[in-house]
Amino acid sequence: MTFTMTDTERDTFLAALHVGIIGISAPNRGPVLLPVWYSYEPGGDIQFITNKDAKKVKHLEREGRFTLCVQDESPPYCYVSVEGPIISIEDADHERDLTPIARRYFGKGKGDEYVNKTSGEKELLIRMRPARWSTADYGKNST
Repeated sequence: MTFTMTDTERDTFLAALHVGIIGISAPNRGPVLLPVWYSYEPGGDIQFITNKDAKKVKHLEREGRFTLCVQDESPPYCYVSVEGPIISIEDADHERDLTPIARRYFGKGKGDEYVNKTSGEKELLIRMRPARWSTADYGKNST
């Protein structure tokens, strides 16, 4: 019996609304694990936005890669974990980059309100190219 998702199942699950947890290697300690809002289109890159002064930026720049894990916390449990290299770290444009992610997580009204409240902050857009995948859907093959 296999619980591994197909590529289509994996992409559909990852593209759905979840809070992701990123894992970044850190020197002299365990990996740094942090929640993020992210976006993903099937077959594309994973991206998220973070404050330019966040401590995780230093780790991301040093390591050049990270892992993202998303899960469904309700039975039947499933998850997607993906690891890969960072392909870009660039200044985020609030309208182009933050607005779609804020609307994804809050809806249009609250998302736009969030973008307006954070308009003075310096944000970075981080993009990762998926390289290695791990998946499970424990609802597969159940009777």
